[in-house]
Formats: sequence, C-alpha cells, structure tokens
Amino acid sequence: MIGYVSMGTNDFPRAVAYYDALFKSIGVGRFIEEENYFVAWSPAPEAPGFMISIPFNKEAATVGNGVMVALYMDSPEKVDALYKKALQLGGTCEGQPGFRPEDADKGFYAGYFRDLDGNKLNAFCMVE
Repeated sequence: MIGYVSMGTNDFPRAVAYYDALFKSIGVGRFIEEENYFVAWSPAPEAPGFMISIPFNKEAATVGNGVMVALYMDSPEKVDALYKKALQLGGTCEGQPGFRPEDADKGFYAGYFRDLDGNKLNAFCMVE
C-alpha cells in the first residue's frame, strides 16, 4: 500500500548528492525527478521508494514540512476516488488529481490532501 515516502530539504543539491551516494551503495538508482524540485529513488517502478524535495509551499523544510505518505493505487480512477473520499471525510486539498508535471499525459498521476490532523498524503499511480 505504501508507494513512497517524501522528505523535505533546505539544500536540494546537497541532499540529492547525499542520497544518490547512499542509495547507490545498495544498488538503488533514481526513478523519477523534476529538476530543482524533487528526486525519487526506487529499486523498481512497482517497489516502494524514497523522495527528497523542496517543500511545495516554499516554506522551510522541518521535521514534518515536506514529509508526506504516498498511497499506491492502480489507476487514475482509484486515485480520484480516494482523493474525493478524503475530502468528503473532512480532509483538505493540497493539489487536485492530475498528472505531474501538469502538461504530461502519461506518467505520474496524483491527488494530494491533508488529513484531519494536517498530515500530508497523496494517492498516486503510474500511467503508461
């Protein structure tokens, strides 16, 4: 069920270099990235991964800001449904479902939300 874990950073180049080296030591490489925003590492597209990123809200990364739990779904419809349900239950929107980057028509599809305590989550899938 867990797709990947995201951690925030205040020094993106330093963090990427650190995790490139750390994960290389266990045979894991980069999986997906957006320049100057995030890099994710995973042993395989269907395996859980780890991501480092600049926090979306552009505030300083802290323990919590930039941290997110991602829930793997197997279709955009299931992403949409889980996102909608999260909001129906009182969660708040952190980014409507869609492709990231937004001009893509395949690849990473996700919807972002916060739970009742403010914890950030997303539902995502990969579309070929």
